Amino acid sequence: MQPQIGISAKNLKSVASLLSVVLADAVVLYTKTRKFHWNVKGESFMELHLLFEKQYNELEEAIDEIAERINKLGEQTIGTMKEFLELTHLKEAPGTYPTRKEMIKELLTDHESIIIALRKGVDQCQDEYKDAGTADFLTNLMEDHETNAWKLRRYLD
Repeated sequence: MQPQIGISAKNLKSVASLLSVVLADAVVLYTKTRKFHWNVKGESFMELHLLFEKQYNELEEAIDEIAERINKLGEQTIGTMKEFLELTHLKEAPGTYPTRKEMIKELLTDHESIIIALRKGVDQCQDEYKDAGTADFLTNLMEDHETNAWKLRRYLD
């Protein structure tokens, strides 16, 4: 049964598609952050190990919220790595184990890429799809990514 919440069925599908990309980006970033948490070593090991753990825990929570938002809009949520990898904006690097600094740079680049995509999504949801709820939801996600990007950027200054 489709929700009757003042948004056309077409717009609900469009917003759910947009959210599926947001979900894919979050899952790929979560996986990458986990990998870096497991493999960081050297100077500042524990500090970065804990920072990455905090960030992947936040991403895990966001992933669930994004998936549930898709369901609230009456659509099914994707859930396979194949689907996530087809939709994500992010790049993976199987078999590579970057240095601490490279890990930080890569995660920073990914967060900033997601911020740019979310900013566009906020505008689309407000202007094109007339979905203030999802625009607000995406704004909150964007602010979380901005905070994490800021924290990572501080290691590179």
